[in-house]
Amino acid sequence: MSRISQPSAPRTLLTAAIAVAATLTACSAPGDSDKGGGSDSGPIKIAVINARSGQLSSLGNWEYKGAKLAVDEWNKKGGINGRKIQLKSFDDQGDPTTGTNLARKIASEHYIAMIGTAESAVTIAMAPVLKQEGIPNITSGQSDGLVAVKSEFLFLNGPTSTTYDTTLAKHLVQDKGYKKIAMITNNGSFGTGEHDAFTKAAKDLGVTPVTDQVVTTDQKDFSAALTKIRAKKPQVIFIGSEEVEAGLIVKQARDLGITAPFAGAAPQGTPVFTETAGKEAAEGTIVSSPYLSNDSGPAAQKFAAAYKTAYGEDAELHGAKAYDGTSILLTALKNSKVATGKKLADAIRATQYDGLLGQFRYGADGVGITRTSIGVIKSGALVAQN
Repeated sequence: MSRISQPSAPRTLLTAAIAVAATLTACSAPGDSDKGGGSDSGPIKIAVINARSGQLSSLGNWEYKGAKLAVDEWNKKGGINGRKIQLKSFDDQGDPTTGTNLARKIASEHYIAMIGTAESAVTIAMAPVLKQEGIPNITSGQSDGLVAVKSEFLFLNGPTSTTYDTTLAKHLVQDKGYKKIAMITNNGSFGTGEHDAFTKAAKDLGVTPVTDQVVTTDQKDFSAALTKIRAKKPQVIFIGSEEVEAGLIVKQARDLGITAPFAGAAPQGTPVFTETAGKEAAEGTIVSSPYLSNDSGPAAQKFAAAYKTAYGEDAELHGAKAYDGTSILLTALKNSKVATGKKLADAIRATQYDGLLGQFRYGADGVGITRTSIGVIKSGALVAQN
């Protein structure tokens, strides 16, 4: 009679141990497990996600170039722990759904960190996936909604709208003495954030806008809103809209005979804004920004020269922000010996970095810098306000 063999006790115990380990792994907290690039060999994979097509593509192009410049500099010095840094750009098209899908994609392809996006709405949409996957994200968005997400994996490489617009409102009201302020903002994430931040800042200074016009993000004709603004004869017009739309608004305002200066935050300090509005129409625009000029100091001059050599064009704020953000990430990776997940997020938060935009000191809210300066557009260039 044949005898049926029974599994040995050690083999039974091994099978049970494997099952328990699988269960514990499946139930681990978000960000606890290492992600692909956290191995001790091979390239360190970092994703840059931004709009590389569509109306916001200029932002994505500037951001990628700034990030790549930082990575290239580190790679020329040997990378981190002898490992090269691999940077890849993904196009979110300025769309939250596309961005969310890309968040899942970079997780599946074992990217351990992300730079971007410049569009707050896209970053906010991606945040839950990045948190679940344990992928730290250093964003160039400025909406206060980014802070409201309360993700320990989300960091800003610049100030929030509150900082931009509080600085601006104080300059307009206290320094310039303006009391009749008109507003025109769009109804997108950026415009809404700017609207709310500036409205509060002005109200805190005892000023209520004489008119508050809201347009859509895809609007091209602003004559109705601008006609209402013209009727109020404002001393200055606050504008909360991205580069291209803001430029069109200013151009059409001048065509309607509106001569009051415009004032705004980061988008109004870019070449795309000035080119779209026209040099003459943009003259005198007042800008709140943490990076006014490539000549603001030795570090900015060195960065601008390297940027010009690499890309054949002048650097500006968004490239500088991405350069700072990427440099902070690479420093955290070096200090943590290429940690991943929550350990990398903690290393970013602990990094103190003196960058092009100023001194970065991260708090629990993921904000590292809380200061801007005032500039003005003169002869097509943004210069410091005297």
